[in-house]
Amino acid sequence: MTKRVHNFNPGPAVLPLEVLQQAQAELLDFKGTGMSVMEISHRSKEFEAIVSEAQADLRDLLGIPADYKILFLQGGASLQFAMIPMNFRPAGASADYIVTGTWSKKAFKESQKLGTAKSAASLDADNFNRLPAQADLKLDPAAAYLHFTSNETIHGVEYFSEPVPPAGVPLICDASSDFISRPIDVSKYAMLYAGAQKNAGPAGVVVCIIRDDMLEKVPANLPNLLDYKALAEENSLLNTPPCWSIYIVGLVFKWARKLGGLPAIEKRNLAKSGLIYQTIDESGGFYRGHAKADRSRMNISFRLPTEALEEQFAGESRKAGLIGLKGHRSVGGMRASLYNAIEPAEVEELANFMKEFQKKNG
Repeated sequence: MTKRVHNFNPGPAVLPLEVLQQAQAELLDFKGTGMSVMEISHRSKEFEAIVSEAQADLRDLLGIPADYKILFLQGGASLQFAMIPMNFRPAGASADYIVTGTWSKKAFKESQKLGTAKSAASLDADNFNRLPAQADLKLDPAAAYLHFTSNETIHGVEYFSEPVPPAGVPLICDASSDFISRPIDVSKYAMLYAGAQKNAGPAGVVVCIIRDDMLEKVPANLPNLLDYKALAEENSLLNTPPCWSIYIVGLVFKWARKLGGLPAIEKRNLAKSGLIYQTIDESGGFYRGHAKADRSRMNISFRLPTEALEEQFAGESRKAGLIGLKGHRSVGGMRASLYNAIEPAEVEELANFMKEFQKKNG
């Protein structure tokens, strides 16, 4: 009998059970080929169909306009931190970054290695416990682009409406940890990208959605595998792509559509995060959320009265089959990652555990 735990890991993270079961069923013989997806040629009609179906399903889920390319690339979001300025910041130009946590800070620092980048806002002094208001952003009307991270996995703050760049400045978003968790207006973005391993699939592939006019800005003579235009022209098949990861991402997109698409997924995510925040808010201070505002639906970081109790909570929750709840060292405490594939019943288990733990130790 297969044993499945309640997986609250921040990434690589939980995948839908039916996606895993389908992948298991097709592992040895994908659609009558007599081969695994890991064995078929990336130039075959079978694999080209995997890519085109995944693109079509994502286009449907997010309502992606026709003038955007969908790429499945390697290197995760972290490689895009370097590729974005290489492709979209001309020589001598500057780019703006809103620094709201660990991941946007990494993107900003990587960009600084390659040219001029400015911090439009940073709440580092407050350990990133909220997001900056639009009025507090110091924006350059001549910036090559404005970059932000829609959800900070470690600090647990999330944008639910986009920051507004100056007229004509392209908006670029790292959406790795809240990708396909709610509807958004893709037409507001010049580029969206997301490492799959949190909400859309396994590690090994990053999804990039890029408006066509941005591809015309790519300079000549970039290395092919760092050139978005070259990658788009070959439909992500410039070299051997992460075939298995793309296949799983495609299955996740189909699963999300079957659930009712992003409006239904957002409703489900609101209910899940609402239950944990209610447990925190009604604990009388026993549980204290890290985020003071702009609280993430995906990653909920919280503290207990003492570090000893936090260690006890981590140990007892593991024994109860609640896995991955220990917080990141920069914030401490605990963190519950409630990605799309976490079932509501699993979140109820966590809320009940938190209440019982408080009764025994509060």
